[in-house]
Amino acid sequence: MPFDENISFDNGIGGGQEVPSNGTSSVARVVPAIEFRDVKLAFDEQVVLDGISFTVRRGETKIVLGGSGSGKSTIINLILGLIKPDAGNILVDGEDITGFDDQELMRVRRKIGMVFQEGALFDSLSVYENVAYRLAEEGVDEDEIEHEVRRMLQFVGLEDAIEKMPVELSGGMRRRVGIARALVGNPSIVLFDEPTAGLDPPTARTICELAIKLRDLEDVSSIFVTHEMNNLDYLSSEYAIVDEKGYVHFESEGDRLCLVNTGVIMLRDGCIIFSGKDEQLRAANDPYIHRFIRGK
Repeated sequence: MPFDENISFDNGIGGGQEVPSNGTSSVARVVPAIEFRDVKLAFDEQVVLDGISFTVRRGETKIVLGGSGSGKSTIINLILGLIKPDAGNILVDGEDITGFDDQELMRVRRKIGMVFQEGALFDSLSVYENVAYRLAEEGVDEDEIEHEVRRMLQFVGLEDAIEKMPVELSGGMRRRVGIARALVGNPSIVLFDEPTAGLDPPTARTICELAIKLRDLEDVSSIFVTHEMNNLDYLSSEYAIVDEKGYVHFESEGDRLCLVNTGVIMLRDGCIIFSGKDEQLRAANDPYIHRFIRGK
């Protein structure tokens, strides 16, 4: 599909370390997009997060792995301010949001796109209306809304589905519409919560390719929560480029470069038991990690 140059902010291949064309200063890029500092959370006697710390740099994808109940999705809820930690600090773009009230959190959420596991579309609204929903609520001019909706649907490859209803879409198409809706307003941070769960491998790969495009072509910071190793394989070994004709291509990491804009953390029982690159994860000696990688 030809790439719309009006969508892209950056073409930082293999790491996104250059200053993007949207004017972000080198000083601002030093400040992490997301930072957790010794965050603790428990529900009654059940410890959900036990003093976890990590950062997501500008233009970086942080893949969060772990089994069911390990605390993966809780991280996303904390970033959105839907729940508060018992201790520790959560920073977004350098702002400590831990004690923010609802009004302050609304301002922070405007810079965050959220991709839910099932797409979370409004079944009574068309694809166009679903993607446009946030802008319509904000009273944006209709012509601007239409331009933005078509732009985002082009990005996810669903321009032809603009008038369809959610019931007419496959599961993968619903997820892609959900991504288009999350990208309205050009958020600098996108949170993916198990976006490929229940999808067949080719469709799951398509979702991962969209995440790669956001990382490499738009300099978006993201957290990608998953328990599927195939997602790790795609996100940590491929990068997106745009050729001279405006077409997007995906190439393998290979021996000539190393992706520096993708990291991995693994959770177990509310603790981070691994933080690093995918190659280091596969070389780790931890028996739990080995079982996870093998899918056991």
